Amino acid sequence: MEWLFILLIVGFFVWRMMPAKGVRSVSTEDLMGMLKNKSVQFIDVRTPGEYKGRHIKEFKNIPLNTLKSQLASLDKSKEIVVICQSGMRSGQAAKILKKASFKDVSNVTGGMSAWCG
Repeated sequence: MEWLFILLIVGFFVWRMMPAKGVRSVSTEDLMGMLKNKSVQFIDVRTPGEYKGRHIKEFKNIPLNTLKSQLASLDKSKEIVVICQSGMRSGQAAKILKKASFKDVSNVTGGMSAWCG
C-alpha cells in the first residue's frame, strides 16, 4: 500500500511539471530571434523585485499572482511568450492563459536562469 502512495505523489509532481496542453516550449536561443517581433506579447511573471533586478527589456512585468486580474489587458489574437526565473511559474501562467482562451502561448524553457542575453 505504501508504494501506491509513493506512486501517487510522484505522479502528481510529474503531472505538475508537464506543460499545459497546447503550450509551446521555446529555448532562450529561440527567444533571441523572437524579441524583434512586435506582434508578440512578452510577459515576465516574476515578482516586481525579481524583474527590477534583471529583465529582458521587451518583457512586461505581470506577476503571476496578478495575471488573472490583468487578462483583459492582453490581446488574445497575438502570440504570448511567458518567462519567469526557472520555467515553473511561467508554466502555471501558460495554463492560466490557455484556460482563458489564449490560443498561441509559449513558455521559455529554463526561464531567466537560462538567459544569457
